[in-house]
Amino acid sequence: MSSVLFDVPGPKARARYAYLNVVTLVVVLGIIGFILYRFAESGQFTAAKWQVFSFPYVQKLLANAVSATLSAFAVAALGSLVLGILLAFGRLADIRWVRIPCYWFTELFRAVPLLILMMIMYYGLPSVGVKGITPFIAVVVGLILYNGSVLAEVFRAGIESLPKGQREAGLAVGMTKSQVQVIILLPQAVRSMLPVIISQLVVILKDTALGFLITYNEILYLANYLGGQGSYGSPVVPALMVAGVIYVGLCLILSGVAKLVESRMSSRVKVVKTKIGLMD
Repeated sequence: MSSVLFDVPGPKARARYAYLNVVTLVVVLGIIGFILYRFAESGQFTAAKWQVFSFPYVQKLLANAVSATLSAFAVAALGSLVLGILLAFGRLADIRWVRIPCYWFTELFRAVPLLILMMIMYYGLPSVGVKGITPFIAVVVGLILYNGSVLAEVFRAGIESLPKGQREAGLAVGMTKSQVQVIILLPQAVRSMLPVIISQLVVILKDTALGFLITYNEILYLANYLGGQGSYGSPVVPALMVAGVIYVGLCLILSGVAKLVESRMSSRVKVVKTKIGLMD
């Protein structure tokens, strides 16, 4: 039996696929093994390269760098969500002079690379007389402008994907369009688009690493600094490995918290539906 889009492979095809899978696995493992061998041969795994991380002062610097990363992420994530919701409502507005500027704002900042936004904030604005732009402000504003524009499309798509009957029912009972969007449509859109929102929040967390290019003292900036310490053998690889592990851990924690929130929201929806069924 075969379908229109996919033909079920026969015995020879399955054997060929299995052979290709084994070859691919061997090649990938070989590449990883060669990289690890070169690292070991160059002394990147020796105790001398890792000694710098045993000092309390360096550990304090790591804690401060993690705190700086989380601070930028928290402010940028909150600002991106707020900006995304406002732009989404603006895109859906009936008033033309509100809808069109929100459209062009979203398209503009979604198309500009994030690093360019940060550099414009930190290097460009002071050159035209704008004072007080710190690396933290440049990182946060760049993240908010870019990710807020991306989330605006996420929220807009989530709201427009809902059945039109809910909007019409809300208007029929006397609610304004703004009340319908905020009270009825937005909570459902957030719940349905939560996986995409979580993915974008993880992107915000990882994109804070771009701040090291404008001297923001976050994790990657500190890793680059520690890797250049010649008195400890220039532990570039160990410093980057530590930074990578920290980023992975933070992203896993964020994903775990988001999944917990998603499960709580799903359980509440089930409880509400059950109560409604019992009332009926």
